[in-house]
Order: sequence, then structure tokens, then C-alpha cells
Amino acid sequence: MPNAESERPRGIRNEPLSVLLRGLTKGPPGPIRIRDMIDYFGHRAFGAVLFVFAVPNLLPLPPGSSTVLGLPLVVVAPQLALGVGRLWVPRALAERTVQREALARGFDRLLPALERIERLLAPRLKFMFGPVGDRIIGLICFLLSLVLILPIPLGNMLPAAAVSALALAITQRDGAMALVGYLLTAASVAVLALSAGAVLAVAGRLLSILPL
Repeated sequence: MPNAESERPRGIRNEPLSVLLRGLTKGPPGPIRIRDMIDYFGHRAFGAVLFVFAVPNLLPLPPGSSTVLGLPLVVVAPQLALGVGRLWVPRALAERTVQREALARGFDRLLPALERIERLLAPRLKFMFGPVGDRIIGLICFLLSLVLILPIPLGNMLPAAAVSALALAITQRDGAMALVGYLLTAASVAVLALSAGAVLAVAGRLLSILPL
């Protein structure tokens, strides 16, 4: 299997995430290990991996896909919240593979939109990052990832959008995008609260009409 370092685009510290993803999907055909993906992204692995596993949830996917995609987020996000310097994943997850062709098919649909968004991104409001800001983002992404692994029909799109926005924010150090992520998080919480309230109301109504 080709060395991840050899596939990494030159100037990786300054390249937009879309360029890195194109480089990843255009590599040699065949499976790519999660470990090699992490090595490929280097010091930007936290944001890149969060984005890679969150953004596909914005596409129509087979039932259960959000649970599979959410599990790596449950591993990655807490490390960001704890201030871990280098991303670590359990060996069982690190050795799991993803077909590069499948990645290419998924990201070919998403990359044009990402490239348009990236034209608006720039390093700004940097006070929102650092030891405290990054940990807040990690904590929020962890809580949202717990929602993503639940089989909620159409209930994962807002949390996935929030994680994707926050991942872009820490990758590009764009505080404005972080604010977008926080707004999407608030919207996710509101929708989940309304959904839970509706479910409880229906359950209460059913219990009230059932004979004891």
C-alpha cells in the first residue's frame, strides 16, 4: 500500500480541505486504511476526519449508515475536547478500510459545494480557537456524534451539518464558520427537543386512552 506521506499534496499546511480530499480520492484504486487517512491529513487530522465522517450524512444514505459513520466521530471528538495533541484511534478501527472508489463517488458530489464554501473561508476571529475554543468544539462535536449514531430518520442532517461546519472552522481557523456551526448546533438541539416533546406527547396520549 502506498505510503500516506507520499500521497499528501505539497503545501498541505495551506491547502484547502477540498484539495486534500481530491488528493485522497485520486490515489491508487483499492482500500485505504483509516490509519493511512489520519497520517495523510497530518496535523489537520482532527478537523479533516470529523468532516470526512460527518458530511456524508447530508446525502441520502442506506439505513444504518449514520451509525457506521458516527462511530469514528465518537472516538475522534472526545480527544479534541480533551486537548490531545495527536489523534489516536483503536487498532481495530485504525485497520478498518474504506474503498477509495466509494470515497471518490461520495465526495465527487460534495466537493463542488465545498469548494464554493471555501472561497468564503479565511483565518479570522482566531480568539475562538486555541486550548479553550478547540475543546469546546470537540465537546459539541462529541455530543452531536452521539445523536448521529442513533437511527433517527432525517434527524441526523442538522447535527451532521453542524459537525461539518465546526470541522471546517478548526481546519481553516475561521471563527465565522465556527459561529455558523454553533448556530446549526442550536438549531439541532431545538429540533431534537421539539421531536422529543412530540413523541412524549403522543405516548402520553396513547397511555391516557388505553385501558388500565
